[in-house]
Amino acid sequence: MKIEIWSDIVCPFCYIGKKRLEKALETFPHRDEVDIIWKSYQLHPQFPKDSDGVACIKYIKESKGLTQEETLAMMHQVQSIGKSLDIDLNFEKAIIVNTLNAHRLIHFAQENGKGNEMKEKLFQAHFSEGLDVNHSETLIKLATEVGLDSSQVEQLLDSDQYAYEVSQDIQEGVNLGLRGVPFFVFNQKFGVAGAQPLEIFEKTLRQAYDDAKQVIIMNDNEGPSCDIETGNCE
Repeated sequence: MKIEIWSDIVCPFCYIGKKRLEKALETFPHRDEVDIIWKSYQLHPQFPKDSDGVACIKYIKESKGLTQEETLAMMHQVQSIGKSLDIDLNFEKAIIVNTLNAHRLIHFAQENGKGNEMKEKLFQAHFSEGLDVNHSETLIKLATEVGLDSSQVEQLLDSDQYAYEVSQDIQEGVNLGLRGVPFFVFNQKFGVAGAQPLEIFEKTLRQAYDDAKQVIIMNDNEGPSCDIETGNCE
């Protein structure tokens, strides 16, 4: 079973949604048959790629027109959800940056069987450690920590490799009706929008799996046909 997930590194609900899906998979009897595919989405593509970014709380406060107290109260609510899932959402340290390079790195990691590990490492770096997930040295260090080759990652970041794939992911999500992230699609048929409660993920896993395992019921009679091996028609 395939689960495609559209998300951005700097989205706290994407991190929360990831953890809730993983929690649902812990009790899913067919979890070994699940293939997770990370799809790119950029919440702040307008940020210059060479920018050092903006402090998360400052950005939220100004972009939403909130007071400092309102901003901190909103962040505290999200932090409480994170704590229930053992996530340290340290908004005081987090930096909002352009995430194109991070998404290109995730594409590279997926091709090398390290997509989930790379995604988790980037979430931790951004939300818990306050690292700049657009900075090349940071990305190279994180990539090597999940077992990727540092020289290959350096070459990747010095090129525009996977930039097209990132843009294609975003367009595909838009075509599917994506209005926000995270956005989960199970077997290209069942969608879950947002960081839904655990029971929604559990229900959708069962539903998607059962749907994929439906068999065609044949009647007892067999009509004229052409044999696929010999090509003979009778």
